[in-house]
Amino acid sequence: MAAYAGSWAFWALLSAAFAALTAIFAKIGVEGVDSDLATLARTIVVVCLLSLLLAATGRLHPASLSTKTLLFLALSGAATGASWLCYFRALKLGDAARVAPIDKLSVVLVALFGVVFLGERLSGVNWLGIALIAGGAILVAFR
Repeated sequence: MAAYAGSWAFWALLSAAFAALTAIFAKIGVEGVDSDLATLARTIVVVCLLSLLLAATGRLHPASLSTKTLLFLALSGAATGASWLCYFRALKLGDAARVAPIDKLSVVLVALFGVVFLGERLSGVNWLGIALIAGGAILVAFR
């Protein structure tokens, strides 16, 4: 496992596994609770855990963040908050097995935005994969 710890794919797979658990735990957690309040509770847990991790590892140095970094991280945080609010509302109203695939259309949007805004290049096979992800998400989400 140590050999894989430096690999982006290893961390991406872990992210996917935790995201899957997030959907299941959140679906159970929003039962009988306002979805926005549930989002706040989740956010507090994330802030506390990350603060403890950074403090425990000696990496809590907010002064090292530039103005540009802070601006884009603030924008990312606002987008994350909006995404979580929408996601929890969707989980409150729908099945986790149908909500999560639509949420994962973000993969398609990231690819498109990466090309348009970051100048990233994708091959024909990459575009086929993106189309399959989009099609698969739609097929899973709708009956």
